Amino acid sequence: MTIFSKIVNGEIPAYRISEDENYFAFLDINPLTEGHTLVIPKKEVDYIFDLTADELAGLTVFAQKTAKAIAKAVRCKRVAMIVLGLEVPHAHIHLIPIENERDADFGKKRLKLSREEFEAIADKIGKAISANYP
Repeated sequence: MTIFSKIVNGEIPAYRISEDENYFAFLDINPLTEGHTLVIPKKEVDYIFDLTADELAGLTVFAQKTAKAIAKAVRCKRVAMIVLGLEVPHAHIHLIPIENERDADFGKKRLKLSREEFEAIADKIGKAISANYP
């Protein structure tokens, strides 16, 4: 079982953004920028392109809703969508609020945020999702 499956199952705490029966979004605990969010299928699949076409389409639509909420909740020019898939053997999409391309550099130093800061960010994004997708 991956760390992401443990998060989905509530075995490991996470700063939850949103979820439905198939997909889950939560803040990255080592963010590149404020609002850096991970979007995953609840189904444990290692490689994103091993998802069925319908599952991949559903994940992308769920990520789109999440990205639009991030853009409303966090100051940024765009929300980058990046799929790397090497750090955790569970398909996932990084949604990263960016001002420029350097903001999405995984080699740069990560932000250090307090629990309160993470909770406030998650709450803002979650409210933006609720307001746009009741």
